[in-house]
Amino acid sequence: MSNGFQLAELNVAQPLAPVDSPQLADFSAQLDSVNTAAEAAEGFVWRLQDEEGNATSFRAFDSETMLINLSVWESIEALRAFVSGAVAEGLHKGVMRRRAEWFERAAEEHLVLWWVSAGEWPDLYEAERRLLLLRERGPTPEAFTFRQSFAAPSAEVQQPGRAAGG
Repeated sequence: MSNGFQLAELNVAQPLAPVDSPQLADFSAQLDSVNTAAEAAEGFVWRLQDEEGNATSFRAFDSETMLINLSVWESIEALRAFVSGAVAEGLHKGVMRRRAEWFERAAEEHLVLWWVSAGEWPDLYEAERRLLLLRERGPTPEAFTFRQSFAAPSAEVQQPGRAAGG
């Protein structure tokens, strides 16, 4: 955790077919193992999930089919370690190698990172807003990427309206 902040992450993907279709069957079959690995990873805090334990029923950007992943991590280093470790262990490697079979190629940013107060779970409205901000302005402290990230805010700006130290 950085100064009482944790890292929120949203990534989106537009599937080429419904998630329960034969075309996405191999992808769907891997969701539980990827989610279980994330939850067991050092630095994992929270992820948005429905009754089935994934997020395939949530809708974003007025799309009936777009898939999302929204999670919170202790730090950018923790999320980076999970992603690179999962790829190295083959967990994501097969998924990433086959993504063109399952998802449209992203024409614009599809992943956004931002800082939230520790214990705060972002909702989809906030996550959508952050991704749109990134698309409109590029990386800023309010919405950034792995390639261009920003440090967590200082404790003085954690609670607007309160005097520093008070």
